[in-house]
Amino acid sequence: MTGQQPKGMKEIESIISQAIKKISGTKENDLCKFIPMETGGYMHHFTLRKMKHKEPQKLGTLIEQFILKSSKPTAVAPKRRAPRGSRKRKDHLSFSRMQLERMIQIARLAGDKEMISMLSPRKSLPAIKRDLIVSIRHNQVDQELWNSYVDCINLDAPAMSEQ
Repeated sequence: MTGQQPKGMKEIESIISQAIKKISGTKENDLCKFIPMETGGYMHHFTLRKMKHKEPQKLGTLIEQFILKSSKPTAVAPKRRAPRGSRKRKDHLSFSRMQLERMIQIARLAGDKEMISMLSPRKSLPAIKRDLIVSIRHNQVDQELWNSYVDCINLDAPAMSEQ
């Protein structure tokens, strides 16, 4: 039976059960790790199921070649996958609070308002409004506060127009 090409579903089932016994597996999906693919790695269990019904001849040949005719079938190494989740951005610098405050102080001493606005923590629009009203009540003019208010309004304007 293993010397000739499988013809029907009964023959492919027989080949699959022989292969499962040979690798000491418990289910069909255990065969996947022993069948290499052209794209690298081993066969996916969906591919095994699909081939079982649509291309039983080809599946039978693969099982015979890599499991039944092999004196000692070996598991195929999995395909290299792209890393997920733990990718760290190399261009993003993170500063401690003390370092950030020192950078803001240096920017203030240099008079670099753009750098100050970039490094300063962002406040919400209501918080900026409250601070502006308090500064007006105390007869104080804070240009940085006004600039942050204008920036916040400009950032919210496109969001409002999209709705």
